[in-house]
Amino acid sequence: MAAGSTLKSLRNKCNITVRQVEQASVRIADAKGDKRFRISNGWLAQLENGKSEPSICKLFTLSVIYHANFHDLARLYKVDIDEIESYESIANPDVTQLRPETRDERVFNVARGSTGLVPQLTTPEVKERSHIRHAYVGLTDYMMYPLIRPGALVEIDTTQNSIRNAAAWHNEFDRPIFFIELHEGYACGWCELQGNQLLILPHHSSPSSVRRFIYPREAEIFGRVVGYTTRCVDPEPHVLERASDSKQRLRSSSR
Repeated sequence: MAAGSTLKSLRNKCNITVRQVEQASVRIADAKGDKRFRISNGWLAQLENGKSEPSICKLFTLSVIYHANFHDLARLYKVDIDEIESYESIANPDVTQLRPETRDERVFNVARGSTGLVPQLTTPEVKERSHIRHAYVGLTDYMMYPLIRPGALVEIDTTQNSIRNAAAWHNEFDRPIFFIELHEGYACGWCELQGNQLLILPHHSSPSSVRRFIYPREAEIFGRVVGYTTRCVDPEPHVLERASDSKQRLRSSSR
């Protein structure tokens, strides 16, 4: 059903006329001291016929008059507040960031040590793993390249947030990869503590440089990466150019 038709159904369910909606909106606008909340009966007719779309103020007014949830009315126009976090990696694909945890029955679970995409059906046991979070590696983040390429998804165990002695691992696959929370965002890489400094170390084949932060004031270990999915090819050339520019800016800001 079209959005306008749904709004008309809500009005009919409340058993009120377009004139009564206008009168109620005038009272709301007067109480608000803002005429943007006012709805004329002519404009409402256009809205219900699909010839107009409501502003946020008028949608608020309709939600009050129709006793309807504001978010539900916004969804009629493909505006879902709950989707904001889901679109952050689309709006800012260069940035490494946490992903919102979905309640959908089918989520993207990352297989441990995976190098391919392995969607799995969520079980109640998986849903209860509140200590497991997922994150996205930005398209300009080459810290763990080529082991974890830009655009990868990583699975993080937040209970594993302490750095082990180097003697505990024997190769790069055993060496713990951590997800780090910074003041300006997040990072993913090998870690080492030197006094009060936390070093985020790149893969030895990565073009990235070592990053240093005062620990834990400037950086905290969010958790250990226990699984990941990664591309089997490098990003497009223009993405590599953005990565190079980002690296230059990072170097300049650290001087």
